[in-house]
Amino acid sequence: MRRWILLSSLLFTATLSTNAPPHTPHHQYTNPILPGWHSDPSCVFSPTHNNTFFCTSSSFLTFPGCPIYASRDLQHWTQASAAVHRASQLPALRDDTNQQTLGLFASTLRLHDKTFYLITAWVDSDSPSTPQFLLFTTTDPYNRTAWSDPLPIANPTGAIDPDFFIDADGTMIMAHSGSPIRASVVDLATGTASTPFPLWNGTGGSSPEGPHLYRKDGWYYLLIAEGGTQLHHAATLARSRNLVNGSWEASPHNPLVSNAHTDAYFQTVGHADLFADADGNWWGVALATRGGPRLYKESVYPMGRETVLFPVWWEDGGWPVAVGRVGGRMEGPLPSVSCGGQGQGLEFVGDAREVVVFKPGSTLPAEWVFWRAPVRPWDYVVSPPERPNVLRLMASRANLTGDEGFRATDGLTFVARRQTHSLFRFEVDVMLGFATGTEQEDEVGVTAFLNQGQHVDLGVYYGVSTGAGVEAGAAAKGNATGLYLRLRTTVSGKTGLAGRVPETVVVKVPDSWDKGGSVRLAIHTVNTTHFAFSAAQKGKSNEGLVLGVVNTTFISGDGAGTGALLGVYATTNGGLHAMEAYISRWGYFGEAQEIDYGEFIPAGDEGC
Repeated sequence: MRRWILLSSLLFTATLSTNAPPHTPHHQYTNPILPGWHSDPSCVFSPTHNNTFFCTSSSFLTFPGCPIYASRDLQHWTQASAAVHRASQLPALRDDTNQQTLGLFASTLRLHDKTFYLITAWVDSDSPSTPQFLLFTTTDPYNRTAWSDPLPIANPTGAIDPDFFIDADGTMIMAHSGSPIRASVVDLATGTASTPFPLWNGTGGSSPEGPHLYRKDGWYYLLIAEGGTQLHHAATLARSRNLVNGSWEASPHNPLVSNAHTDAYFQTVGHADLFADADGNWWGVALATRGGPRLYKESVYPMGRETVLFPVWWEDGGWPVAVGRVGGRMEGPLPSVSCGGQGQGLEFVGDAREVVVFKPGSTLPAEWVFWRAPVRPWDYVVSPPERPNVLRLMASRANLTGDEGFRATDGLTFVARRQTHSLFRFEVDVMLGFATGTEQEDEVGVTAFLNQGQHVDLGVYYGVSTGAGVEAGAAAKGNATGLYLRLRTTVSGKTGLAGRVPETVVVKVPDSWDKGGSVRLAIHTVNTTHFAFSAAQKGKSNEGLVLGVVNTTFISGDGAGTGALLGVYATTNGGLHAMEAYISRWGYFGEAQEIDYGEFIPAGDEGC
């Protein structure tokens, strides 16, 4: 039985470290602060932007890439822009890769002299093995078109996870992963990097990576991730008086933050970053995975790695200390402001309600993403003149899985948003009659998508009746004889698979449904580990059909690198003809967040 718990001071409990600052007003808050797939966070604070915090997270193969989020209170976040918004900035994200698990990740966001710097790694298994380091800049983080083309930065050791640090004398230092962590001096005019010099080897955990350098009170501090990215993940810290050829001393409080070796609901806590607010209070962000160690071991974590916030106490000349273990309920000296965003008219990340009806003159919401940059942007048209108030999708030849001949340049007609609530309902109105009825396998539908090897699709398509059922995927396509609903689960390339892959379900669209109208396709949570897929005639949801319930292990990736995307697709399933599909309404309704075992907070409207 779920325990629905409202936030109130009467119900709130939190354990604070004895290192907590005295006489500092604290406010209650809940994690994650960026719900849904928001891994590898990096944040800065800008007093010149109305005391606003800016964060980025990994985007892997989604586009726009390297999203930028803004908040004034560390709780309500808007997506301000994305550093990679034009396909021309990184053509490889559109053209050069058939991979599913790499891309753009582990960025560092910094602010220096009114310029924002974002350095990231592009990792492509189909290209030469050395990851590319790319540096983007802007002076206006709210203008997505203002981000520069990338400056390629040399990668002397073939590492990942680049850091950006400007020393007091203006020297630009780039640290990166390695054993030990290494760093180079970088020339921002040319992108060249010096011979790397060693920094720190960590505390003995595996995979030292995710470095971030800071300078405070005459010390250089180095924060890294180690222990691997899964249940042993941790953030550890060292310091030195000298950056080059210095002697590094490990913090006596290591790890700075970790939930390893516990039964905590939040697991994999690590890959952290630190920043201070206007009042001199220090904060940390880290990635984390909800569900506890048991579900993690069973590979059931549909939202992947999310961003959590924890307060930090950092005395002058002393070591930073995390105040309390990372959990769903925490408290700290949050800024006392009445609105989280910057007043840019943007939606808040994690809003409980999103309804899009594709009005003339509107654009796709900023938080929606594509799988790779669209090959043909004109495949997505909002409110075309010949049919206003719809999203027109020009179907791709390939379906979401692709086939042996699939190449990135074939493109996928697919647009999505992140799952941002533990419990939710996602529904889309698909206009029937989207094809002539003569092309077998023309299909449009909704999907819970992790990558092309892992997704669950509910589509309406044109099929051919064989008397005993439907001929699906026939070698030779014939004229379609009717409309059908199909639920199919695709799983390939997953090593931690728990459970049997469900059989494909095919149901004829009932004769009583208006074939000239719309069908509402929906995905909703039965609980935090299972999704139900259903269809109904528009306006008659109580008369709908539930085609199946699917365990979310099938859309949970090995190691929770990414997370579930909920979206729409259109495909001819291999046909070479043109086909248009029309979406007349898109709705996402968050119901609740689970912040501890069985402890749910009802979703609310997070607007100001």
